[in-house]
Amino acid sequence: MINYKHLQYFYTVATSGTVAAAALRLHVSAQAISTQLQLLEDQFGEALFRKKGRVLELTDAGKTVLLYAERIFDLGNELEQNVRRGLFRAPETLRVGVCDMIPKTMAFRLLQPAHDAGLAMRLVCREGGFDALMLELGAHRLDLVIADRGLPPGTHRLNALRGHTHLLGSSTLTVLGHPDLCAAWEGPFPQRLKGAPFLLPGVEAAVHSRLQAWFDLHGLRPIVVGEFDDGALLNAFARAGTGFIAAPTVLASAICAEYGLRPVGTVDSIVEQFHAVTVERRIDHPAVRRILEGAGGVFASAGNVR
Repeated sequence: MINYKHLQYFYTVATSGTVAAAALRLHVSAQAISTQLQLLEDQFGEALFRKKGRVLELTDAGKTVLLYAERIFDLGNELEQNVRRGLFRAPETLRVGVCDMIPKTMAFRLLQPAHDAGLAMRLVCREGGFDALMLELGAHRLDLVIADRGLPPGTHRLNALRGHTHLLGSSTLTVLGHPDLCAAWEGPFPQRLKGAPFLLPGVEAAVHSRLQAWFDLHGLRPIVVGEFDDGALLNAFARAGTGFIAAPTVLASAICAEYGLRPVGTVDSIVEQFHAVTVERRIDHPAVRRILEGAGGVFASAGNVR
């Protein structure tokens, strides 16, 4: 069994950089810390630090131990706070990663079933790129990731997660624009978009290349005035009338209401998918189950959804 005092000494050294600095923080001797670290390394059978100049650098094993130590101490702090406050039933915690290009409205709707059904739901959200969030998921620092793609097939390195991809739902796209922009570019859809200013999601977004192919197919050649990895920033520029955007049809009315945009037309040939990626050992998380079960209702409300 792990001695948690040893783990605390390890954590303090890892976050301080040196044994001497850790000794000052813990009010113990440097020799005491060195002794406890040696015992912990003996127990794991791995070196946790290597010397790099005057500081200690974590080995690969040390980095893994640090990830778990952070979670252990987070849970310990949560336990202490709940007992002090008289909360003798621990709140259910759900740690979610949301890819940058997932619309915030979509993320909220997908997560809401878990919050509504939980008596004491604690939600922790992290945003980032797909690969970065997959690494967090693989380290068990997240329970699931909401993304516009699933785990890649074949022998891609992310498959080492032994994870599961769950299709939450899919939607066609609707082109939206500021009223002034719509008035300036009138005519039948999609021909009215010829030479029009357009805001695209970043190249990492699953629909980026498909939109480009759709433009080419119809000979539209819009002027791409911006590409954004963050969906909220893209919508903010659309609100300023900078260019047209393509948004999931299931969210079109909500985005129009929030950003003062108008629908221009629907792109039936492009269907954007939304996925949840989970690690195998986390599949039984009750909040994750509620999200997977409730996703159908999120997408059923839009007519142009597949």
